[in-house]
Amino acid sequence: MAKANLKLVLVVTNDSTVFLGKNIASAFDMFGGRATEVKNLVARLDTAEKGGKKMCDVSYGVISSHFGFVPGNYVIAPYNKVMSCKKDYEAVQEKKDYLGKLEYVAPPFDKIIVCVPQDMFAMMLEHNTFPTEKVIAVTNPMFKEECEKRGWTYLERKGVRVGKENADKIFKMIEDIC
Repeated sequence: MAKANLKLVLVVTNDSTVFLGKNIASAFDMFGGRATEVKNLVARLDTAEKGGKKMCDVSYGVISSHFGFVPGNYVIAPYNKVMSCKKDYEAVQEKKDYLGKLEYVAPPFDKIIVCVPQDMFAMMLEHNTFPTEKVIAVTNPMFKEECEKRGWTYLERKGVRVGKENADKIFKMIEDIC
């Protein structure tokens, strides 16, 4: 199977207050703490094989308090303030338009896994950031009905961002489409 024929998966999360270094690093390598569960899922998907071949092509993106949306392989520097509430998410959106960038990059992906705080997720819904039927949303139960209306897969957030049970379910869903 050529790389061009692989299913494309985008995993989106937000930054963490836990910086793993004091120097520049990729957005994937920069954050620990709550982002770790999501990074573990990305690594699991990215290294998975099916039928002796790479299962899918995974892209990882971080909604960063300082830079807005950045792909996981972009190099960034640590910063002082990390957003932590709706007011912060709105301020970063106003300055960096991370929702617009996500809306722009999302269409080519076969599946989009979203693991963000509920207030940020509400903003994504209001903005219509993602295409219908492509999203696996790990979020608060208050969004279950809205996710289902959009043809998205809803998973209740368990654990810090994903939870082991949800990670296993997501892996199986991606494996099934590959």
